[in-house]
Amino acid sequence: MPQWRVTAFIENNIIVFETLWEGLWMNCFRQANIRMQCKMYDSLLALTPDLQAGRALMCIAVILSFLAVLVAIIGMRCTNCAGDNEKSKKIILLISGISFILSGVLVLIPVSWTANQIIRDFYNPLVNAAQKRELGEALYIGWATALCLVAGGGILCCICSPTEQKYKYSLPPKSAASNIPRGVVAKKTSSLYSKSQYV
Repeated sequence: MPQWRVTAFIENNIIVFETLWEGLWMNCFRQANIRMQCKMYDSLLALTPDLQAGRALMCIAVILSFLAVLVAIIGMRCTNCAGDNEKSKKIILLISGISFILSGVLVLIPVSWTANQIIRDFYNPLVNAAQKRELGEALYIGWATALCLVAGGGILCCICSPTEQKYKYSLPPKSAASNIPRGVVAKKTSSLYSKSQYV
């Protein structure tokens, strides 16, 4: 999405029928919601440091999250890729959860960095009003994506925690009285008391 930085309509910059979008990969110029022209950046070295780092981190985050999905599929109980060993499947799911959390952090870094620069330039009096930008829709989507990735990774890591404990119950040891046959005990109890003692 090219809507990382959008035109800010402030002060003398009130030409509302022209909108400029700046993204990681291209700039787009839109006129009166009718015509839009987009152009890829000419040179990678001409980009600002936040765009260069944002491109690299977003690409790594996409690859890492794709690998995390594949690892999570391998670690599911319904698959036989890792055999029937529950311990190995939990380790695989733990690796997948950590990968999701790392990809969420990698998404969060360029989005927050770009937002910080936009806000800093917006309130900087030395920056021309025509060069000031506002937060675009892609930044909000990036924050929501980072939150979902971290939450999903956290859920996978919680599933792998050893919450289920298997308890083994054993019968109490047999006492000496339990080894005596029942008939003998009945005879002893009947001979201890006479019939006249019963009420």
